[in-house]
Amino acid sequence: MAKGTVAYKIIRQHLVSGKMNPGEEIAIRIDQTLTQDATGTMAYLELEAMGIDRVKTELSVSYIDHNMLQTDFRNPDDHKYLMSVAKRFGIWLSKPGNGICHQIHVERFAKPGKTLLGSDSHTPTSGGVGMIAIGAGGLDVAAAMAGEPFYLKMPKIVGVKLTGKMPDWVTAKDIILELLRRLTVKGGVGKIFEYFGDGVKELTVPERSTITNMGAELGATTSVFPSDEITRAYLKAQGREQDWIELLPDPDAEYDEVIEIDLNQLEPLIAQPHSPDNVVPVREIEGVKVDQVVIGSCTNSSFVDLTRSAKLLEGQKVHPDVVFAVAPGSKQALELITENGELLNFLKAGARILETACGPCIGMGYAPPSGGVSVRSFNRNFEGRSGTPDAKVYLASPETCVACAIAGEVIDPRRLAQKTGAKWIKVDMPERFPYGDEAFIEPLPPEEAKGVGIYRGPNIKPLPPFDELPSDLEAKVALVVGDNITTDHIMPAGAKILPLRSNIYAISEYVYHYVDPDFVKRIKSIADAGYAGVIVGGENYGQGSSREHAALAPRFLGVRAVIAKSFARIHHANLVNFGIVPLELKNPSDYERFSLGDELIISDLREALQEGREVKVLNKTTGEEILCRYNLTPYQIEVLLGGGRLNYIKNKQRESALS
Repeated sequence: MAKGTVAYKIIRQHLVSGKMNPGEEIAIRIDQTLTQDATGTMAYLELEAMGIDRVKTELSVSYIDHNMLQTDFRNPDDHKYLMSVAKRFGIWLSKPGNGICHQIHVERFAKPGKTLLGSDSHTPTSGGVGMIAIGAGGLDVAAAMAGEPFYLKMPKIVGVKLTGKMPDWVTAKDIILELLRRLTVKGGVGKIFEYFGDGVKELTVPERSTITNMGAELGATTSVFPSDEITRAYLKAQGREQDWIELLPDPDAEYDEVIEIDLNQLEPLIAQPHSPDNVVPVREIEGVKVDQVVIGSCTNSSFVDLTRSAKLLEGQKVHPDVVFAVAPGSKQALELITENGELLNFLKAGARILETACGPCIGMGYAPPSGGVSVRSFNRNFEGRSGTPDAKVYLASPETCVACAIAGEVIDPRRLAQKTGAKWIKVDMPERFPYGDEAFIEPLPPEEAKGVGIYRGPNIKPLPPFDELPSDLEAKVALVVGDNITTDHIMPAGAKILPLRSNIYAISEYVYHYVDPDFVKRIKSIADAGYAGVIVGGENYGQGSSREHAALAPRFLGVRAVIAKSFARIHHANLVNFGIVPLELKNPSDYERFSLGDELIISDLREALQEGREVKVLNKTTGEEILCRYNLTPYQIEVLLGGGRLNYIKNKQRESALS
């Protein structure tokens, strides 16, 4: 068991229950929460259903950064709802245009040694300042705001030892791409990645946050850096030196595993379509024609990224065949590059300047052309996520993106520098950042907050009630899918579907929309015939974002179990939260024994879960019996039996009131 590490110290300080042995259930106290508007509306509807008067965390922030296209009433109605909820429950609100939640949180709120739970899978970004910051479903975040602890299995703590110094044209993005190249998108499941070693001193806080942000692509619980003098200088420049504490691993700290990366040996890397772990050196695929380039997202849109990119563009022009865009990550970053004149370099080179928001990363505008190649400084390149089903999206550092924009093709930035004479630039932190707090709305005092009415537009619908788990399931296989199914596959994003996030009745019509357009019709007919729906999946089912709608909408349609070879962490938790039983095949080869439409009988399901027995699934169509197990804690079993976490919390509050 790892001891003396930064992660161990923070978890130990926040431990509510359980023992810190890898794989054992623990519960931790949550200091801060964040939501964004694509997940936040549902999270606050869930919070309302819990019946509390005011959030019980040290700090909760509601960010508006995802659903920024206001083509009709739905998105602005949700934003008005979020504003009213923030006033009513004592929550900070970041208005549209202030920037991307993860970057702003690092700038203005993240504190070393604290815990953060966010309804977005890239919440670990704040690990760049020494927080334990974890992405989760909106219901878990709502529960944390209501004062409930966060339950998880104690992860292994993996030490990533950074040694040496990065060569010119190698960046923090290349460090995390190297880890993805080695470990794949499944390599971090059940793990916390903690960075240590002399190489840590080479990285600014924004660069550290790039690495912790994209640790989500490894499937990690979270990633964390120590809080050192570099952290202190950053927080001082943010006017928050009082928030700093030194938090370092002990000299004799023990890790469950250690991975070493010699920074001297790294080179510019790029992830090819359609997975963040499909990583190769940029030099190996030079010459691929590029249609579109964009710098932005919560991974690489900081002051450091924008300043260096702008410097590289000085005196250069974007290739005539390329459309190039820049989306600053925050109002603060935009102010800085405006003050120092770097914004002009982008404009003179021919770049488009997009709003400070998530935008293209979630398919919310700036989609590539049909079959187009887009090189992006983002964190995900799943098929169709860009908004164009047949686009080919590559992931690279902002510096590599700029090189591609100038050359009109994929090119190693070192080679372009040889042609143009461009010099590598070290970006120093300013002595003082422009805080950008004008776009925040502070929480109201408790007495004033009680008088606030909550606004509800016509697209906002209440949560449907869900029943308890029955003892027996008579079910039919509604869908069979393969490995690495993402939450984008299950519940797509994009400008068409995201505005429906507060309306479960409408958004459920798009479950598996691009994978199998007949899925919704099929699952409804299964439910109408009195059967439960079952989905069968491969390895790493549900990887990707934290969107709980990928569990909530299937549950609404009648899915009661998912049988898979293995599950991604956040989606597994979301399935439990909404009363869908995640069953793992005892023998992975039994995956082949299911077909679409098979009739299944799962007898004594409640009893099997309560008694810790394996679950027997009878395929009535073939006559075969398949054994399944489950990776569930005692708490999760209680939640499942009650039909979901909201039912569990309401029952708990009812019992507390009676006693």
